[in-house]
Amino acid sequence: MNALPLLLIGLAMFAGGYLLYSKYLGNRVYKLDASYKTPAHELQDGVDYVPTNKFVLWGHHFTSVAGAAPIVGPAIAVIWGWLPAFLWVTLGTVFFAGMHDLGALWASARNKGRSVGALSGRYIGRRGAHLFLVVIFLLLLMVVAAFAVVIKDLLLSNPSAVIPAWGAVAVALLVGQAVYRYKMSLGLVTVVGVAALYGLILLGDAVPVELPDPILGMSPATFWIVALFVYAGIASLLPVWVLLQPRDYINGVQLFVGLGILFAGVLLSAPTIVAPAVNDAVPAGTPDLVPLLFVTIACGAISGFHGMVSSGTSSKQLDKETDARFVGYFGAVGEGMLALGAITAAVAGYRTLADWKAVYGAFGEAGVAPFVDGGGAIVQSGLGLPASLSSTVLATMAILFAATTMDTGLRLLRFVVQEAGEAAKVKINNGAGTLIALAAGLGLTFSQGAEGAGGLRIWPLFGTSNQLLASLTLAVVAVMLIRKRRNPAPALVPLAVVFAMAFWAALVQLGDLYDARDWLLLTIDVVIIVAALWVAFEAVVAMRRASQEPQEALDADVTEKAELKG
Repeated sequence: MNALPLLLIGLAMFAGGYLLYSKYLGNRVYKLDASYKTPAHELQDGVDYVPTNKFVLWGHHFTSVAGAAPIVGPAIAVIWGWLPAFLWVTLGTVFFAGMHDLGALWASARNKGRSVGALSGRYIGRRGAHLFLVVIFLLLLMVVAAFAVVIKDLLLSNPSAVIPAWGAVAVALLVGQAVYRYKMSLGLVTVVGVAALYGLILLGDAVPVELPDPILGMSPATFWIVALFVYAGIASLLPVWVLLQPRDYINGVQLFVGLGILFAGVLLSAPTIVAPAVNDAVPAGTPDLVPLLFVTIACGAISGFHGMVSSGTSSKQLDKETDARFVGYFGAVGEGMLALGAITAAVAGYRTLADWKAVYGAFGEAGVAPFVDGGGAIVQSGLGLPASLSSTVLATMAILFAATTMDTGLRLLRFVVQEAGEAAKVKINNGAGTLIALAAGLGLTFSQGAEGAGGLRIWPLFGTSNQLLASLTLAVVAVMLIRKRRNPAPALVPLAVVFAMAFWAALVQLGDLYDARDWLLLTIDVVIIVAALWVAFEAVVAMRRASQEPQEALDADVTEKAELKG
């Protein structure tokens, strides 16, 4: 089968979702109001709360949520065949992820930019929220530590990507100054910034950088991990407009250009899909398609981490509430497109079925490599770019996606530490919160040696905990919609499906961990399951209570503001 129809059908579904379904959600369900005073204006501080052009904010949001996960998850999941992965990515993006991300952004913007953890305490129950705050902390810790390891591996295996990956930081600093300090045209800055990034890619391809061993008394792997955490810590403390926001924006544009290059390669080369639509001969040890597909592909279909970004950083920068549709829903569409690109590269980037099976010899072994190698082969075939340059472009894409997620994740981890301090009646400032987040991230990453193996120690629990967090976000949104007497079905249907699949997967994983005698992960999995059951029970109670409360007490924002102050 030719890969081109698969790509075109997927893109058409994404376009229909944004043009039709997101408009319904914005106008009829969330009733976005351009006159509503967003937290970015109400609490503007020039650091975290900054009114932002919707295109710039989209770039920040998109690249923050679209880390390595929408590449890795789909690339692993095609071991069951390309059809299940394709259907979950496309339908999940249109009806689940877009609704979830837009809903989290709207819910937070209506509550002073509070995170989903804080919102769950208000709308569902404080006891369950405190327990789930532990899950949120662990989830963010997994992301920060694991992505540091992923980026380190990519920098070591793709030395040609070193210069563009780190050069992007300098470009971002200049973009931030140009837009905010000197008020230059965003269009001009965008063109120059993207051109600079691609110039760095050409330079990196010509001058690959391999670190000496040792460097400053460390191995190259250790050095890169330390450098990444130092960078992320600095980015967490700087005003969002100085580095984080312009870096994410210019990366988002560049990464969309990179996706365009990949899709153009598919259009011009029309590669053949060598993988089966449904794989009836999966390798031994591969888990069942259901429920594991729904937690293997999280980012790229629906992901609880998106709710943390929407409610943690993006809601604090929303200029107008109506911008939430473009930022939230279209941000999810952008990630769906990346996942679609990963699927295409992983199933059509190899010459024969035997070549494909050689990569997919065991569950979980394939990751970023099929995207970089398979995508590079497609680009080389379709556009005639040299193989090394094609791989450099895609490797740089993967690194920049992962890096923007890591620095946003550390900033979010700082917010969670501070919210935990508030719950304990202890005030934690930005510096202390960042140090605690850094200590936790570095401690986990180096817990099993200087090469960073500990960064992936608790990563196996990411899929289930991430999707259960998505369920919590959808529960908060559903309660808010019920309280406002709006149609909660767009939230309740994804909530039921995602919770059922994630909880089922958590139980399956519990048995596997017991058989493996992995007591650490088993204990954490039990905590996640207990937290999920507790929050699910309180969510049902909260929804029933909200449906019975009088309407007139629910619509006034004055009431909501009074509750928050109380």
